[in-house]
Amino acid sequence: MPITHNTAQVKKINVELVKNTLKAAGTGTKASIANMTRLSVATCGSILNELVRSGEVIELELEESSGGRPARQYMFNADYACVLCLMVKTEGGRHSITYLIVNLAGDQVEEGTRHFDHIDADTIHSLVGELAGIHRNVKAAGIGIPGVAHRGVIGICDVAALAGVPLGEQLSEKHNMDIIIENDMNATVYGFYQLQNLEEDQPFAVVTFPDNHFPGAGFIVNGRMVTGSTNFAGEISYSPLGLSREEQLERLHNKDTFVSVAAHMLASIITVLNPVSIAVTGDLTHPSMTEELLDGCRQYIPEEHLPALLIKNNTQEEYKTGLTALTLESLTYRLQLVERK
Repeated sequence: MPITHNTAQVKKINVELVKNTLKAAGTGTKASIANMTRLSVATCGSILNELVRSGEVIELELEESSGGRPARQYMFNADYACVLCLMVKTEGGRHSITYLIVNLAGDQVEEGTRHFDHIDADTIHSLVGELAGIHRNVKAAGIGIPGVAHRGVIGICDVAALAGVPLGEQLSEKHNMDIIIENDMNATVYGFYQLQNLEEDQPFAVVTFPDNHFPGAGFIVNGRMVTGSTNFAGEISYSPLGLSREEQLERLHNKDTFVSVAAHMLASIITVLNPVSIAVTGDLTHPSMTEELLDGCRQYIPEEHLPALLIKNNTQEEYKTGLTALTLESLTYRLQLVERK
């Protein structure tokens, strides 16, 4: 059945196309943007005029003429708006929120970390309100949490006071901005994917083994995060290992039994996802464990199907990159077209 769009959808798609093209090119004229987008010069001109009026695009000087009529140059205004990213963390009894203010080009405007004795919804409301009050053009906020969130409602979470809280709706209503709430591992795996320029069709996974908490994972397939129907994908601590959750935690925190439990979890991921590589993170891991973990996987997985294994303890950069990209994407109008074979 052919796919049809109404006029409003087509307009939104075309506006997004012009903005993204101008952002990538740096500057352009109506004619050059029309050439790159395959839209008509008239359509590009109309969209650019609207974007100039809104402030999203800046008019520059006339282009130097090569004999004909000089053309007007345009530039995407990366500072028209910005997004706020909060990374909520609790580990080893320490609670903190790292915050980022990023403009529309992904350039960092401000970064900082606050430490707390206790984190709950009011803590996050207060910090969002404070930062949005300083940066008046915040249009969206992305909240990264060590837990599960489905449609803005937090479920299982290492920050106990956030479990069961409809934080997305609360923040959106109170601060009048777009809100996304994302699992920290999903954001981290998306950051790895962005930074490593992996081939789009290559599955990739990140697995973390944090101190004093259960392990988690994030997956990329065909260039997209796999979150599952209720955002439960990656909650590998619920794998049927034949252990109670208390026993699992105890063995993961014991140097003599860590590798056997961790390898079992990695092997389970390999059988389902068959990733090209797995990044292993968390305070319980160390690069010296690489061969031990691979040997543990070899007990279950034939050699030719083993992924590359990268152990990296500090994944803050990947986490920031992924959460920033997801928050910026929340501001764009995207209509995915899928042709089913």
